[in-house]
Amino acid sequence: MGNKNVITKDDCYLFGKGTHYEIYEKLGAHVTTIDGVKGTYFAVWAPHAVNVAVIGDFNDWLGFNHNMKMENDSGIWELFIPEVEEGAMYKYVISTQSGDTLYKADPYGFWAEKRPGNASRVANIDNYKWKDAKWISEKAKENHYELPMSIYEVHPGSWKKDFKGPDDEDGFYDYKRMAKELVAYVKDMGYTHVELMGILEHPFDGSWGYQVVGYYAPTSRYGTPQDFMYLVDAFHKAGIGVILDWVPAHFPKDAHGLAMFDGTPLYEYADPRLGEHPDWGTKVFDYSKTEVVNFLIANALFWVEKYHIDGLRVDAVASMLYLDYGREDGQWVSNKYGGNENLEAIEFFKHLSSVMNYRNPRAYIIAEESTAWPKVTMSPKDGGLGFSYKWNMGWMHDFLEYTKLDPLFKKGNHNKMTFGLTYAFSENFILVLSHDEVVHLKCSMINKMPGYPQDKFKNLKTAYTFMLGHPGRKLLFMGQEFAQLQEWSEARSLDWYLLDEPEHKDMQEYVKKLLHLYKEYPALYTETKGYGAFEWINANDCERSIFSFIRKTTEADYKNSIGFVCNFTPMERPDYVVGVPKAGTYKRLVTTETGEKQVVSYRAKKGECDGRPYRLEMPLRPYESVVFEFPKTRKKKATSKKKTK
Repeated sequence: MGNKNVITKDDCYLFGKGTHYEIYEKLGAHVTTIDGVKGTYFAVWAPHAVNVAVIGDFNDWLGFNHNMKMENDSGIWELFIPEVEEGAMYKYVISTQSGDTLYKADPYGFWAEKRPGNASRVANIDNYKWKDAKWISEKAKENHYELPMSIYEVHPGSWKKDFKGPDDEDGFYDYKRMAKELVAYVKDMGYTHVELMGILEHPFDGSWGYQVVGYYAPTSRYGTPQDFMYLVDAFHKAGIGVILDWVPAHFPKDAHGLAMFDGTPLYEYADPRLGEHPDWGTKVFDYSKTEVVNFLIANALFWVEKYHIDGLRVDAVASMLYLDYGREDGQWVSNKYGGNENLEAIEFFKHLSSVMNYRNPRAYIIAEESTAWPKVTMSPKDGGLGFSYKWNMGWMHDFLEYTKLDPLFKKGNHNKMTFGLTYAFSENFILVLSHDEVVHLKCSMINKMPGYPQDKFKNLKTAYTFMLGHPGRKLLFMGQEFAQLQEWSEARSLDWYLLDEPEHKDMQEYVKKLLHLYKEYPALYTETKGYGAFEWINANDCERSIFSFIRKTTEADYKNSIGFVCNFTPMERPDYVVGVPKAGTYKRLVTTETGEKQVVSYRAKKGECDGRPYRLEMPLRPYESVVFEFPKTRKKKATSKKKTK
C-alpha cells in the first residue's frame, strides 16, 4: 500500500492561482500504476479538515486503513490504493475541526452511483475511441456566427419513456438508445443543435438538473460516462452540435455534496447574505476564492475537451451578476463601490470566456440572462462579459404576451412584436421558447393560444413563422414542435400518441418545413451585418394585426432575400397587398395553410405600396402566414460587337 505524491508543487501553485485548467487530471480518482502496482490514486481539496479517509466497496466502507495525507500544506489530501479498479464505489470521510464526521461524494468524480445512492465511482474516461475528428476539425475552422443555429431543448429523462418491467420505476431511455432514436429524430426535423438538460449529476429529479452535485460526472440515470460519449459522437456523426446546461451559479445543500464540504463554507460564501440563495434554498459559489473559480472554469473546459461538447448554456446568469438578486433590503451586501454588482462574478465570466475562446474557439458559451445587463456578448477587451450568445428573454416575454391575446386586443399591443427590433442586434441573441414557459400553470404553447382548437393551431403556426423570420438564433423545447397539450413534467413522457391526430402531425410537419427552410436560406441566419439583415415592409399595420418584413443577405439588389407576411387574426384579407422594392416574380416558399402544396408565385405590379415602387397582391386567409422568395437575378447575356470595315 502506498501514499504516493502525484500532486506536485507546480500543481498546487497553479491551483492556488486559479489557473490549473486540467486540475481534474490530478484531483478526483484516477486509475493508474505506481511503481509497477495497479490501483487508484485519490486526491481531494479539503484544507480545513482534521483528517480525510477513503471508504468504499473495496474496504467494506471502513476508512481506518485508508487515511489520506495532506501534502505541502496545500489543502489537498491524497492516497494511492492498490487493486482498486474502475467501477469501484467510494466516498471521502472528513473529520472536521468541530468534531463532526462528514461523508462526501468526490467533487471531481467522473462517475456517480445511480440515485438514490450518492457514492462516487472510479472511472477511466480516457479509454473511449472518438470517431468525430472530422467534426471537431471542421468546427475549429468555421465561424459559428455565420452558420444556422436552431436548437432542440431536451430533457432526456422525459423525451420518451419505455418501462421494461415491474421493477423499472423510471422508464428512462439509456444514452445508447438515445444515440439511435433521439439523434435520428433531431436530424430528420432539421435542427442544427440539441441542448441537453440535466446531464451533470444531480440527486433530485425535480430540480431538472439545476441543483448539481457531480459537476464532472454525466448522470448515471442513463448509463456510463463512455455511453454518454457515444451519444455525443452519434450527434456529431449526424451533423448536430451538442450543448449542455451548465450551472455555476449555485449548488444544493445535500449532505454528500459541496455544501460545508470540509466542515467550513469551502465552496460557498461564508456570509449568508452572499452564500445563501433565498429563491432556491441553495448555496452560492464563492467567486473570490481562486480554487473555487478553478473548479468551475476547469469544469467548463472539461466538458468541451473531454466530452467534445460544442457549447455550454449558463443557467441563472442574472443571479450571479447582482448581489441583491432575489433579496430584500438588508439581506444583501454591496460591493466595495457601494453597488449591487457582483464584481467577482463579473471577473469570473471574463476569465471563463477568455480561456474558453483561447483554448477552444470552436465552442460557445450561452448566457441565460434575464435583465438588460450591457455587453453580455461583447469581448472582455471591449468591456463585455465575453459570452457567445444570450437568450433573448425580453423578446420571449413580449412574444408570448402578444400571441396569447384574443385577436380583438392584439391591435392595442402591436408594439410588443415590433419593439424587439429596436435592440435585436445589440447582442448575439437566441430566441427561446424554453421549458420554463410550459410549466407551473403557464400552459403548453398550444394552450396559450386563444380561440377554438382550430384557431389555436393556426395561431401557433403563424407565431412560429414570425419567430423564424425574426433576427436571432432559435430554440424550441421538446414537444412544442407537435403542439404538446399538457404542460411538461419531468416525471412523464411527451404525449407522442398525439401524432396520430391530423392537427398535431400537421404541426410537426410544418415546424420541420420551417427548420429546413431556415438552414437552406442564408438570409435567415446571416446576422453579422446587423440591421442590414432586416427590413420592415410594414411594421405599423396594427388595425389588421399583420406584420411584413424582409430578411436580407449581404448581396446587393435584394438578391436571395426572403419576405414574410404574418396575419395574427381570424379575419380573411382577400385584397391584401405588400410593397416590394423591385420588379419580377416572387415565389411562395411556405404557407401556414394545411394541404397547400402547389407552387404559387406573385408577379410584382408597378404602383407605390408601403413606401416601395412595386406591390404584390397577396390574399391572406385567417391566421395565414406566407414566406416568399425574392426574384432571382438573371445574368445578362454577353453581347458581341459587329465587325465594321
